[in-house]
Amino acid sequence: MERGKKAIHTVASQSRAGQPVLSGLEFGLNEWVVDEQYERYLRDPGSVDQTWRELFASPGPAADRGARDDAITVSDGAEEAAIKAVRVAALIHAYRVRGHLMADTDPLTKERGGAHPELDIKAFGLGEEDLARTFVVDDFAGHAAMTLGDVLQVVRESYCRTVGTQYMHIQSSEERRWVQQQLESPHPRPDRAEQLQILYRLGAAEAFETFLHTKYVGQKRYSLEGGETAIVLLGALLHRSIRNGVREAVIGMAHRGRLNVLANIVGKSYAEIFHEFEDAVDIRSVQGSGDVKYHLGAEGTYRAPDGGSIAVSVVANPSHLEIVGPVAQGVVRAKQEVAADGGDTFLVLPVVVHGDAAFAGQGVVGETLNMSQLPGYRTGGTVHIVINNQLGFTTSPAQGRSSAYATDVARTVEAPIFHVNGDDPEAVVRVARLAFDYRQAFHKDVFVDLICYRRRGHSEVDDPSITQPAMYDRIDARPSVRKLYAEALVRRGDISERQVEGALRDYRERLERAFVETQALPTPDHSPQPVIDGDTEETAAPRVSTAIAEATARHIIASQTDLPHGFTVHPRVLPQLRRRATMLDAGTIDWATAETLAVGSLLLEGVPVRLAGQDSRRGTFGQRHAVLTDRRTGLEHTPLNSLGASAAAFTPYDSMLSELAALAFEYGYSLARPDALVLWEAQFGDFANGAQTVVDEYIASSEQKWGQRSGVTLLLPHGLEGQGPDHSSARIERFLQLCAQGNMTVATPSLPGNYFHLLRRHALGEPRRPLVVFTPKSMLRLKAATSTLAELTTGVFRAVLPDEAADVARTRRVLVCSGKVFYDLDAHRQNSNPADTAIVRVERLYPFPERELSAELARFPADAEVCWVQEEPENQGAWSFVGPRVQRLANRPVGCVSRPAASAPAVGSARRHAGEQKHLVASAFR
Repeated sequence: MERGKKAIHTVASQSRAGQPVLSGLEFGLNEWVVDEQYERYLRDPGSVDQTWRELFASPGPAADRGARDDAITVSDGAEEAAIKAVRVAALIHAYRVRGHLMADTDPLTKERGGAHPELDIKAFGLGEEDLARTFVVDDFAGHAAMTLGDVLQVVRESYCRTVGTQYMHIQSSEERRWVQQQLESPHPRPDRAEQLQILYRLGAAEAFETFLHTKYVGQKRYSLEGGETAIVLLGALLHRSIRNGVREAVIGMAHRGRLNVLANIVGKSYAEIFHEFEDAVDIRSVQGSGDVKYHLGAEGTYRAPDGGSIAVSVVANPSHLEIVGPVAQGVVRAKQEVAADGGDTFLVLPVVVHGDAAFAGQGVVGETLNMSQLPGYRTGGTVHIVINNQLGFTTSPAQGRSSAYATDVARTVEAPIFHVNGDDPEAVVRVARLAFDYRQAFHKDVFVDLICYRRRGHSEVDDPSITQPAMYDRIDARPSVRKLYAEALVRRGDISERQVEGALRDYRERLERAFVETQALPTPDHSPQPVIDGDTEETAAPRVSTAIAEATARHIIASQTDLPHGFTVHPRVLPQLRRRATMLDAGTIDWATAETLAVGSLLLEGVPVRLAGQDSRRGTFGQRHAVLTDRRTGLEHTPLNSLGASAAAFTPYDSMLSELAALAFEYGYSLARPDALVLWEAQFGDFANGAQTVVDEYIASSEQKWGQRSGVTLLLPHGLEGQGPDHSSARIERFLQLCAQGNMTVATPSLPGNYFHLLRRHALGEPRRPLVVFTPKSMLRLKAATSTLAELTTGVFRAVLPDEAADVARTRRVLVCSGKVFYDLDAHRQNSNPADTAIVRVERLYPFPERELSAELARFPADAEVCWVQEEPENQGAWSFVGPRVQRLANRPVGCVSRPAASAPAVGSARRHAGEQKHLVASAFR
């Protein structure tokens, strides 16, 4: 407290001497604040504002070094004036921090947020007698000095009307000042042309919903009624984008309001939408079984009132709400790289439309926000729009979140948040422009919290008044935002009543004409179509040339040791790189080298490769070393990017510690870059279960639902090796359960050469579909699991590896297996020398290689016993999927050798695991 008093004395002396007071000061100045700033100053002078540094460094409170309190003497009047000037500065600061608490942002509440005790002038030692007094305000709102009354008018107009802003949590003073300048400047009213445009968009949004509600009674559509201003917001945002040279906008959003956005923003025809309501889409015209209309995506063109246009698309997504966010980010990142030819100009704008309850409730939101400034995931800032209905399905905010605002998680990435009343469309337009301008200025995320309401229930068949009677009494009594705005314009004399009705009538007539045309169309053929069997190798990618020239292989390997001058490789890494060169001649090419050759050869053929995952640049098991770090300087070098000027780019990234958002991002990226090989690697395959929603809703079914093809590749380390339940199984059974209609490829290669051909076949073949590879751990360095250079310069991917060493005539038992267990079985056979047992490897589990496996089994005697062997428990692994298929091909009963059924993938004891594995292998030969 004493320091605070002394600081005020010093401010008084500066004021009396004619020095600037509070120059650039952005902190409140009650005495406790001075104490706090002084403590920070002592710890780190650079952590406080320049004004504080000057204050504490001057003779006075902090630097008097023993001076008495009366060392500085000023008149009582001058001291009082200085104290009050400080208090006015603190008042301004307080409004910047807490003004949003008084803002009139809720259209369902008649009163504003109400007076806040911390914003009362009395809390700052000021009174009504000070309202007419002039104080130094140091360029606040563009003024050097203002009366207290004028200060209050500006802060209330800036922070307490129908827009409440949170931005003082941002650490960057440059960004804070930018927002302050925008908010504290005068806001001119839109001109007549813009007012008419706002009214038109409101009318279009309202009429569209009303028309559907009238024509298609009882059908779900998840209407935008109550939040129609979202169409105005998106229109203003896209118009601003056009004027600033943005080439394209990608919108990710859940289902509420989606149809309205497709019609009034993307430009999807009314007739097409009505067709979907009539269930009149010819099933022969779509890929797969399709999806409900409010999950569909679309591409179109937004046309601005002044004639400009911008490409705009809405990403298809399921009902898993916020999961579309990272998918949209991946799409945007890929489009930006193409549009900018690898530059960093962010010519594609990501817009993500959220619901308030989902935004606050779903963890993928935080994961996606955490991506926003990471090198491998940046998209130059996303404009987030929260359509805040103030209600979940039936759950109120009090039961649905612990935070004050639905948007509070946005504070973690220091994003500004604009809470705006959805019933003030002019304020919404102003905020849309402000949000876009911030994104362009700082390339960071920004949030618009559009506070509105949901006129109908969660869907049109729901009655929300059952759980929210008071809220829906207010909603039922409230006119639409279009009606309120039209009345305001007419009342102000800006437009006439006839103009209002004319615009709405014209729009309704357009809808009616489209509806009549839809009714006149012939009924499409809905008869059942033939089912295409997509479960065999015939539906896999056609054969392509995957072998490479020996010279190509040597050129790629040379890049691993031909490093920049003076680059110091870590002493534990350099021998691994050098061994890659010797492997070519020794015929012992390991997994990492085979992968390097696959990626490098694709780059030389013009195929870009993106690799992302947790610790993937080095490799979880220290095997890849795709990016090298100088031991002394910390500089990085990516050897595969030095293959030559004509080679495509290799972009390996270490991802954040996320599976759900990270995999969703890569899936989205793969949609927009069908020309690239997109690899996502889990640190351990088990961790992929954290991204199960992406696997279920996108990877396995997007082609069937939306005709949307992705070539994303999942690398999932798999194998029971005594590391416990959570580092053993990538859950092969779950992926196989999702396999049907040739929707993806699932492989467990056991040789580096086969992995090499698999990657190249996937990248070069058509059609592109997801690839799931169960990759090795211990096999990465297993001498038996190596390949020769000849296997890479000749041949193709082999879905079945025959037992070339088997004595066919003497064989009485055929073991069929996949993955690492082969090497355990083969080692046992070599040690015990049972000549009557053959071991056949299935390298691709789906599409199942019936032709190849049938031919291999036919080599052996018809009475030979056939067993499937797996190291996973009986109820897990591939057995339930392959068992019936192998039995049909073998035309005899097929047994299963495995661990007993279990609820966990593996045991926790390494010793117990070793005993189980030994018993399992021995059992296979009995």
